[in-house]
Amino acid sequence: MTNIQETSASELSHREVQLPQAIARLENATSATILCHVQPDADTIGSGLALALVLERKGIPVQVAFGAPDELPESMREFPGTHLLVPASQVRRNVDLLVTMDCGSAGRLGKLADRLENAGETLVIDHHRSNTRFGNMNLIDDSAESTTAVVAQMFDLWGVDIDADLAHCLYAGLVTDTGSFRWVQPGTHTLAERLLDTGIDGARIARRLLDTHPFGWLPMLSEVLASATLMPEAAGGRGLVFAVIRQADIGDLRSEEVESVIDIVRTTSEAEVAAVLKEATDGSWSVSLRSKSDVDVSRVARYLGGGGHRFAAGYTSTGTSSEIVTSLVDSLG
Repeated sequence: MTNIQETSASELSHREVQLPQAIARLENATSATILCHVQPDADTIGSGLALALVLERKGIPVQVAFGAPDELPESMREFPGTHLLVPASQVRRNVDLLVTMDCGSAGRLGKLADRLENAGETLVIDHHRSNTRFGNMNLIDDSAESTTAVVAQMFDLWGVDIDADLAHCLYAGLVTDTGSFRWVQPGTHTLAERLLDTGIDGARIARRLLDTHPFGWLPMLSEVLASATLMPEAAGGRGLVFAVIRQADIGDLRSEEVESVIDIVRTTSEAEVAAVLKEATDGSWSVSLRSKSDVDVSRVARYLGGGGHRFAAGYTSTGTSSEIVTSLVDSLG
């Protein structure tokens, strides 16, 4: 876990904290708002709801929200604690403690970023190496597999009994952020076993999150994969493969269907780096990046205004899809 660092005048009140400090602040909160990132995945929602359930049990008024889309992705609607979710428009503007989960920067909060201004204190809990430390307190463990893994460590030190409801939320973030346990480290399977021992149905959780799509996903996938382009000379000759998802391709599909495309494109054996460009309704583009072993895509994403992990990152950009690809290729070197 991160070390405590002295706060310089230029850093204002922003500081690194360890688990005991974060727990003490949570324990003493008179009210709390937990914010997850836009286009939420299972790690941000799972960690947010797990923490919210614990605060609720301790009698601390708490609400959970995310900036976009308007509804929780269907694959996560069975998560315990969803009764604590509120629409973005109902998020309190004044709160004793505001906690962000799995957000590498304030920009990842979308239209809820302004809630940081009036919070008594802000606690950032995350595992992204590229985190900008935008909170008054920043609990960042970039060695953790997921933000839910950070929360699990917190619960253990806090003396919280991880029951089936909490385990469901924590396991969801763990199974998705490790790619169904394809990217693990010592201790990952130990944590998974602990969570499964509570009686949760790990297979059902993983299936709903990773292997369940509406029929409309198939024709969308066919159209998008037909746009896939391989650039063997990119990334220093290690190869780039990319695909483009336009608004016309998306139709009524949910955000999770769109986000899943990168996991298919990334399987291309001839490319070290994979990218999927996704057109938003306002004409901007969100770009998902993945790499296999040699390229740190978090550095590329950070250079282009985003962030993420060494092998999984992303950013938002404007312009034409061709311009974005050109910029990406230039950044990969």
